[in-house]
Amino acid sequence: MLLLPLSLAAVCAIKIAAAEPDTALPSRESIEWCDIWISHANETKLPRVLLIGDSIVRDYYPEVEKRLAGKSFVARLATSRFVADPVLHKEIELVLEGTKFDVIVFNNGMHGWQHSEAKYREAFPKIIKTIQAHAPKAKLIWATTTPLRDGKGVTGHTKAEYSDERIAARNALAEEVVAARTIETVDLNAAVQGRPELHSDNVHFNGQGNQILAAQVCAAVAKLLPP
Repeated sequence: MLLLPLSLAAVCAIKIAAAEPDTALPSRESIEWCDIWISHANETKLPRVLLIGDSIVRDYYPEVEKRLAGKSFVARLATSRFVADPVLHKEIELVLEGTKFDVIVFNNGMHGWQHSEAKYREAFPKIIKTIQAHAPKAKLIWATTTPLRDGKGVTGHTKAEYSDERIAARNALAEEVVAARTIETVDLNAAVQGRPELHSDNVHFNGQGNQILAAQVCAAVAKLLPP
């Protein structure tokens, strides 16, 4: 698929009806969505940065773009897809096949709680492989998954329950994988850990929180941007 020139906003929301589990596919959430935004798509004078993540990335993206203005063009791929979902690979391929990026900051960890950490560990390296296959010259940065305001999620739903404990477990598994591949890490979790006043709800962050996250991302990206 050819990405259109000029500023591009491709926002897709896919509602998935409840169904019996399919052994060939990961269990879906009630709503799956994807938000792709590529600004200055027809310009070549600056390096390009891509942020891959979920709604948290989508929230701090404007601040990253603002802080890196004049230094790089910043795009985003925000999605609800769990790391083991083959659709996530297709979304990544769609963006990377249409645009060349110099630095890619990626995260996946706040969705797919119906899947075990063992499944997360099995699938996580495949995402790196997909990114590197379609952007072999890009420099990668892994962004840790951020903590919850209350430390735990919905009670009474053990299978899908999320918590800081599970987030820490996923971050540890991811860190093991990226360290073995000498991929840089920006620890967003540590930047906002223990600061509930930075949250707008149990998962997302307010303006101050997003500024802190964006500052961490920009500092990591600045070290890898080409002249």
